[in-house]
Amino acid sequence: MDFLTAVHTDVGIRKSTNQDSALMMEAQTDVGKVLLSVICDGMGGLAKGEVASATVIKAFSSWFENELPKLLHMEDPEKMIFGEWEELVMDCNRKIAAYAAPLGVSMGTTLNAALFMKEQYYLINIGDSRAYVISDGLYQLTKDQSFVQREVDLGHITPEEAAVHPRRNVLLQCVGASPIITPDYYTGACVSGQVFMQCSDGFRHVITPEEIFQYLNYSVLTDEQTMMDNAVYLTELNKNRRETDNITVLLVKVI
Repeated sequence: MDFLTAVHTDVGIRKSTNQDSALMMEAQTDVGKVLLSVICDGMGGLAKGEVASATVIKAFSSWFENELPKLLHMEDPEKMIFGEWEELVMDCNRKIAAYAAPLGVSMGTTLNAALFMKEQYYLINIGDSRAYVISDGLYQLTKDQSFVQREVDLGHITPEEAAVHPRRNVLLQCVGASPIITPDYYTGACVSGQVFMQCSDGFRHVITPEEIFQYLNYSVLTDEQTMMDNAVYLTELNKNRRETDNITVLLVKVI
């Protein structure tokens, strides 16, 4: 199993700082190539969101370098991976909250992290950054932990109403500003012919699933330069349509 990758982030047209943070790390091991892809969206409207997102990114980078090697030869590492990630997230939550408290501010970040190893993917999600897989179509892998998603699940509003709801940016939890965090976990097969995409919410508000599929499907993304060019194109399309948030997208093509 091998990968082609691309990461692109943009401050957008309105904000003065980019509160998104992203990480892509890979290593060649004796069980094959492994890759970690992480996106964190520092909370818009909360002070120092970029500090919160960078804190979580740094923690996952350290985990990849120092802890993952111990798990490579486990036959079924899922429980251990998710267990260690949960401890990592809870530690980040405490650190961010402790940093923010004496400043009298609230700081938080979403988290969407994916590990690709031995033809499996392992995902953790907190908040409303998303992971998708693109094969014969665009399929959302994670479910938003947001007010509007909960209202959709309860049947109170439709997905179409959720997209324009005045509270569509309200999260149910995030790392750093939530006293209790319950991450969502996902796992599945990782095979040639797939493209995995992770993005902050700023990437997906004003472009369509059809446009994402058109520019990010497997056959179109022939090399890493094309992956980057198309990520930049869709980011600029978002900006031309007046998306005001920071915009970040991560791409992993499985070959």
